[in-house]
Amino acid sequence: MHLDLRRLFSRALALAVLVASAPAHAAGVNVRDAWARATLPGQKVAGVYMQLRSDTAARLVEVRSPAAATAEVHEMRHEGGIMKMRRLDVLELPAGKTVALEPGGYHIMLLDIRQPLKAGGAVKLTLIVEQGGKATQVEVTAPIRPVLEDDGHKNH
Repeated sequence: MHLDLRRLFSRALALAVLVASAPAHAAGVNVRDAWARATLPGQKVAGVYMQLRSDTAARLVEVRSPAAATAEVHEMRHEGGIMKMRRLDVLELPAGKTVALEPGGYHIMLLDIRQPLKAGGAVKLTLIVEQGGKATQVEVTAPIRPVLEDDGHKNH
């Protein structure tokens, strides 16, 4: 019986990971490969990354997450040899094109996180996307990956 419980638990865990990593779809907006980075002790911010694609021209206008007091879309870019980060009010999603949210580029910042993000867990987000003047909510679950030593995003 002990072996059966372990096997059942393993299958349930595998199913949970599969569901969490499945693409999210809403109103022609597709979210793939969402993930968040685990945080270090005392860290109050975290990055979330994904691939966004919209069938029609759209705009990401807001992000919400129960994991943080505030969620914002940010952009990292080199200006004058210095890497700078700035908050974006809107992220354009051109029709039929994939927009990458990745370390060192566009990304979602979770500010004043409520508890540490631990590898193996997941973060829930709600993306508010405007298409043709209508706002749509896209629910996303981003698995949390371990902190990596060198992923090109050390400036966070």
